[in-house]
Amino acid sequence: KKLSQERKHHRWPKCVRPRSLARSGLALPWIGASMSFDDKVIDQVLAMKTWAIVGLGNNPERAAYGVSKLLQEKGHRIVPVYPRAETVHGENGYKTLSEIPFQIDVVDCFVNSKLVGKVVDEAIAIGAKAVWLQLDVIDDDAVARAEAAGLLAIMDRCPAIEYKKR
Repeated sequence: KKLSQERKHHRWPKCVRPRSLARSGLALPWIGASMSFDDKVIDQVLAMKTWAIVGLGNNPERAAYGVSKLLQEKGHRIVPVYPRAETVHGENGYKTLSEIPFQIDVVDCFVNSKLVGKVVDEAIAIGAKAVWLQLDVIDDDAVARAEAAGLLAIMDRCPAIEYKKR
């Protein structure tokens, strides 16, 4: 019970606070020990340099905007993927993953859980090394497909939060 209360009162960075937590005030039991992704896998993915950020546009109110800026500050090359193909944080954007003319290491998914399966399939098709499904983006089948294809996969986590733990 104490651990649950600690999670309930955890101060999430504004740009990465899960909407469901903000609305309900409830703890997220799968963060932490309950649903633990191996820290070694998280470290391996955080060490990869080129990140396609699916769902990244120029809206500073969106979590993708702040998280991508932090990734850039940590030395990653970010590649915005958004239907308008906007330039964000000085990086040219693309409409789809398949339009990117260079190798992508990580596909970071800021899309609805119902849509993320298609993004994961595209990540597999372009030869990405890893997929990262953001907080509240849940698709066990998509993660299983990614892992079966040899990709590292992280679900329902945020790289900004993981960096703060390190």
